[in-house]
Amino acid sequence: MDLPTAPAAAADPAAIASAFTGARRAGASLADFPGQIPADLVSAYHVQDLAISQWEHEVVGWKVGYIAEERRDSSGDDRLLGPIFNNRLQNATGGTTLDIAVYEGGFAAVEAEYVIELLEDAPADQLEWTPEQAEALPARLYIGVEVASSPLATINILGPLVVVSDFGNNNGLLLGPEITDWTTRDDSELRAETLIEGEVVGTGGATRLPGGLRTAIAFALARSAKRGRPLKRGELIATGNATGIHDIRVGQTAVVRFAGFGDIACRAVAAG
Repeated sequence: MDLPTAPAAAADPAAIASAFTGARRAGASLADFPGQIPADLVSAYHVQDLAISQWEHEVVGWKVGYIAEERRDSSGDDRLLGPIFNNRLQNATGGTTLDIAVYEGGFAAVEAEYVIELLEDAPADQLEWTPEQAEALPARLYIGVEVASSPLATINILGPLVVVSDFGNNNGLLLGPEITDWTTRDDSELRAETLIEGEVVGTGGATRLPGGLRTAIAFALARSAKRGRPLKRGELIATGNATGIHDIRVGQTAVVRFAGFGDIACRAVAAG
């Protein structure tokens, strides 16, 4: 089901947020971006913050997405953040195939992820983080799968300002087993592959993340603090797609294999 979009001239961030959250509640798709695309990342995060305030569920973490150099704004950010909500966080340690909700007529994909759980609050006044400082903050590392789905099919084509506006194109996270002693491991030890319907669609691991795993964590800590949302103990960071962004359709099954650490299997079902 498609929901009508706002008039093209509309630039009201609250109306944009309402259009996305309304479509998500209804399990519906949007034919186009609901209004005027924000001018920059600051404006897009304002839309996201309004949408979070309109949402009924608790933020338990953040997904990190990469921004290609040619699509960055004056902020210079090479990544973006989107919220992960408690109602879309699933335990994937049981070895069963989990249902993941995706928007028919919208965008739907799965992404292999390495996921950090903070064991302490990040200092609220620290606005810049190096990879070394990020590694030193007590945390656990897990394998995971992000459910990347939006009511808007063209969300990634339209770019990072649109992605940020709609919860970072996130609709869930599957959290798998822990990777112990992660700070002693080199990124090259963390390898993964993704299969859809039994066919390998992507390979890689932590070395696929630009700058590496610790750089992604540092970005999440810094950007969150600059937004006035310093990260807290227990919050999660999904550090970025480790094998690529892999389209999935309702009824299809994906399996992500993390070498030496386990598999996570999921089946796409219609949201709503």
